[in-house]
Amino acid sequence: MAKTVTTAQSPLPVREVNAMVKGWLERLGHIWVEGQLTQVNVKPSWKLSYLTLRDTQAEASVQLTCPTSLLRDAPTPLKDGDRVVVYGKPAFYAGRGSFSLWATDIRHVGVGELLARIEHLRRALAAEGLFDASRKRPLPFLPTRIGLITGRGSAAERDVLSVARDRWPEVDFRVINTAVQGASAVPEIVEALRTLDADPEVDVIIIARGGGSVEDLLPFSEEALQRAVAAAGTPVVSAIGHEPDTPVLDNVADLRAATPTDAAKRVVPDVAEQRALLGELRARGAAAL
Repeated sequence: MAKTVTTAQSPLPVREVNAMVKGWLERLGHIWVEGQLTQVNVKPSWKLSYLTLRDTQAEASVQLTCPTSLLRDAPTPLKDGDRVVVYGKPAFYAGRGSFSLWATDIRHVGVGELLARIEHLRRALAAEGLFDASRKRPLPFLPTRIGLITGRGSAAERDVLSVARDRWPEVDFRVINTAVQGASAVPEIVEALRTLDADPEVDVIIIARGGGSVEDLLPFSEEALQRAVAAAGTPVVSAIGHEPDTPVLDNVADLRAATPTDAAKRVVPDVAEQRALLGELRARGAAAL
């Protein structure tokens, strides 16, 4: 197709630009797209419904438009947070210059399929050497400052802080609260990780969540987060309370803690125990003289 030539003296009117964009986009044809639903906006009286499909690993989204009957007749109701695949055709509405996907099929991604994808990623990263013991960074004995990434007001945050301060009252934390499930979790956690990693006073970083369903814990098995943890220069502790499923973060992190409480115990030394040990060593030394 010939390139359209414009100048300040011979510009295109908006209607022609929109018509051209519409033609370019709609040549893409029908495609399958995967993501997580947010802003499911539907009423039974509406002919059309509007949803947002967000990427699970980056700050990216696309608007969906579909017949309300598609949602009404779905075998399982569609709701915010659902992981889905969508069959649709790019549509550009020239009158208002807006883009969306016209969806004709929306399907839930099953738990079995999600687990299979997690295991496929786990094998691929293991083959790259991201799980190798030689890559694991040692944790400091007495950290100057601990970075904590967790949900705002969560039990995980309370557990880590309270247990750590019981063990060492002067312990210093830099806490960044993020989403810990849903489509925005991975971008927010990755950004928090990069912020803490760039702080020269942060000696170790804990990523904590207090467990949940397979779907809830999906962010901790997304590839973008694993790459960010592997690239960090600061030791990272995975503290996701979960059984029996293991997120990929457990394999990539420098230390896997069973729960947020366990992470606090593994990262923060018990001052009382250390003082008792020091006293015992001093007593032994005195007795040997």
